[in-house]
Amino acid sequence: MHSSPAPASESPASECSSAPLAGEPPTTTTTESPSAIPPSLVQATLEAAELRGEDVVDVPLTAIAAAAGISRSTLLRRLGGSRRHLDEAVRAAGVDPGERQSVRTRAVLAAARQISEHGLGAVTLESVAAAAGCSVHSLYVTFGGRDGLLAAIFERYSPLLDLESLVAAAPGDLRTTVRAIYRAMVVSLSREPRVAPALLADLFSRPDGPASQIFQRFFPRLLASVGSWLTGHVHAGRLRPLPQPLLLQQLIGPLAVYMLVRPAWGRALPGELPDVEVACDVFTDNFLRAVATPNLESEA
Repeated sequence: MHSSPAPASESPASECSSAPLAGEPPTTTTTESPSAIPPSLVQATLEAAELRGEDVVDVPLTAIAAAAGISRSTLLRRLGGSRRHLDEAVRAAGVDPGERQSVRTRAVLAAARQISEHGLGAVTLESVAAAAGCSVHSLYVTFGGRDGLLAAIFERYSPLLDLESLVAAAPGDLRTTVRAIYRAMVVSLSREPRVAPALLADLFSRPDGPASQIFQRFFPRLLASVGSWLTGHVHAGRLRPLPQPLLLQQLIGPLAVYMLVRPAWGRALPGELPDVEVACDVFTDNFLRAVATPNLESEA
C-alpha cells in the first residue's frame, strides 16, 4: 500500500506551483489539460518509471525530462508549471500513477540506496533531496537535519526493531530465542538496500564517525531490550553473571562480523561456505557454550 500523499509544502515549489519560473517573464496561464499532454511525453514518463522501478508519481521531473530528451525547465513549461496534468494523462492512458509517498518515506529510501551503493559518506541532504524529489528545506522540517535522517534510516533498516519484538515475546527456551535473534540478524544484514552492513563497516573503521554517533543514540534501547532479556536469564541462573555489554557482544558480535565478510569469502571460496541456516545453528551453539551455566549446557 502507498502512504498518503505528502503535503504540498513538502514538495519543491517548482513541481507543485504554476508560478512563472525564476528569470522568465510573466505569461498568461497556459496550463495544459490532460488531453493536451503529448503521447510521447506520457510514454517517456512510463519508461522512466519502469527504469527506476517506481510509481509514476515518485519519478522526479528531472528523470522524466531526461527520458523525453528535454530540459527540466522545458518540461515544466509544457506542463504549465505543475505535474498534476501529467499524472492525469498517465491515468487516462490506463496506468495508475500511484499516490505520492510522504517526504519521510521517500527520503529514507533514497538515502538508504545511497548508503548501500556509495557508503555513508555519500549521503548529503542535497543528494537525498534530489533523489527523493523534495526540497532540502522539507528534509530539515521532517528530520531536523542529516543526523535525524541517518537515525531514521538506522531504525528502519537495522535489526533493532526485530530484536526488540523478539525478546519482548520471547519464550522461556533460551536456545530458541537466540536462534531467532540470529535469523533476524541474517535477514537484516542481507536485504537490499544493504544499509546495516554499511553502517557496521563505518562503525568498525571510524570509531568517531557518523555510524558511531547513531550507535550511541540507539545503544540504550539495545540495553533496555536485549540487555534486559539477557539479564533476566542471568538472574534465572541460565547464563553466567558477565557484564551486560560483554554478553551483548558475545551474542551479536560474531554473527555480525561473519555476515559482513561473508560476501567476500563467498567470492574467494565459491561453494565452500555453509548455508546461513547452518551458520545460525553453529553460532547459537557457540554462544551457549561460551556463556551458559553448566546446567543449561548439559540440558542442551
